[in-house]
Amino acid sequence: MRFALSPEHADFGASVRKLLDAGHTPAAVRAWGAGDPRPGRALLRQAAGAGVTGLIIEEKYGGLGAEPIDLVVAFVELGRAAAPGPIVETAAAIPALLQALPDNSGARRWLPGFADGDALGTIAFATPDRDTVALDADTAEVVLIAQGNRLSTAHHTGLIRSVDPARRLFAVAPDEVVAEGDQVPAAIAAAFDTGALACAAQLLGAGRALLAAATEYAKQRKQFGKPIGEFQAVKQKLADVLIGLDLAEPLLHRAALTMGESTRSRDVSAAVVACGDAAYLAARAALQVHGAIGYTAEYDLSLWLTKVTALRSAWGTPDLHRARIARSLRDEAVRDRSLRGTA
Repeated sequence: MRFALSPEHADFGASVRKLLDAGHTPAAVRAWGAGDPRPGRALLRQAAGAGVTGLIIEEKYGGLGAEPIDLVVAFVELGRAAAPGPIVETAAAIPALLQALPDNSGARRWLPGFADGDALGTIAFATPDRDTVALDADTAEVVLIAQGNRLSTAHHTGLIRSVDPARRLFAVAPDEVVAEGDQVPAAIAAAFDTGALACAAQLLGAGRALLAAATEYAKQRKQFGKPIGEFQAVKQKLADVLIGLDLAEPLLHRAALTMGESTRSRDVSAAVVACGDAAYLAARAALQVHGAIGYTAEYDLSLWLTKVTALRSAWGTPDLHRARIARSLRDEAVRDRSLRGTA
């Protein structure tokens, strides 16, 4: 199995990066965190015009009907830019959920707006052990709650503080039932894995951005008459970050390529863990290389530092994903022993 991107994917990623670089993303992120979503919405509409929000939406709903690997390419660039808003929910999780349901009324109702960039969506996955929280529920036109065998629309009831000011979290409560039945849990599981895959891609992109920022700063900042990037300790630290990111990337690509297979959840969890750990290492290294200025909220580096911290647990904690990997490997070993016993 080949995990390297094709020239077409590389060109698509470059075009998304160019669009986001031209959109003054840091200013839009700061405005979003301050409660003004207008610059961020304009940026996301431009991304929608490039097809980003409609990648995995089927053509009959106004999307492109692309593959998960295309989604990964786009979300690496969204993470590299630290783009604000419920983009994972709008472009990945909710389309995967609605298109997996036997009743396509929700898909017909909401997905064309997502693909066009006219609407944003957010979703909360309710579990007994955590609060029912949705990202940007005050801004999104579509707010959903997925719980058990039921999918409902929802309304927000209160703001919850996040470590990342641009990730505005809200407690939500259910309203109208959209879908209910035995087929809903499988659709919810597919939606969660698709969202987690997009989140892993964001983490990898954010890690790449942090490494680039730290490397550039190390070339400019001088100590003892020479750039700090010439010191072996700094070189080694940045090299470790590069290795971590480069090793995480094939796991991310594998997860995208196996989304339709039985190992989907395990592969997605492996990608989340690897990309999350690599991005966290990049954040620590970037903060150490920058020194005191890296701690200031006014410096743009903080946008990526807080984003990585929040995203590492946004779609399941590292412990949850490691447990999913262990459970999958254990079940596979049990099946293998059972097959050998009957051979």
